[in-house]
Amino acid sequence: MRASHHRRTERGATIIEFALALLVFLMFLLGILDFSRMLFTWVAANETARAGARYAAVCDDTTKQAQVLARMQALLPQIQSISTSWTPTGCTAATCQSVTVAVTGLQFQWISPIVGSGMQAAIPTPSFATALPREIMRQDPNSNTACTN
Repeated sequence: MRASHHRRTERGATIIEFALALLVFLMFLLGILDFSRMLFTWVAANETARAGARYAAVCDDTTKQAQVLARMQALLPQIQSISTSWTPTGCTAATCQSVTVAVTGLQFQWISPIVGSGMQAAIPTPSFATALPREIMRQDPNSNTACTN
């Protein structure tokens, strides 16, 4: 009778130990998942800035920032705002030398409750910018194909 009572209490202790170990394992796994998502967002924002600068250099006429933003949001929907700057300031499609496109105001949202409610707020990311030299801006016979939305 004494041996069966001892086994029952050990079974309860094993379940508690398993639950605690599972909790630590799941927190670790969710931390890895969130960190991977953050790295993906970082790389995607960088690539989106490059693609937006390429689109602006080839297709833009210095006044259509909304089209550049729409093209970039097709790649990364979390982008809410961008800035485009042409060099020299006030240039036209014929006189511009380069364009810089920057992703601004991008926020990263954690999904796992690892650190508590303090980390549940969105984290602002740095600005991602790419500068490219001016190209022939709509003078290429293939630009209509490349510049369609």
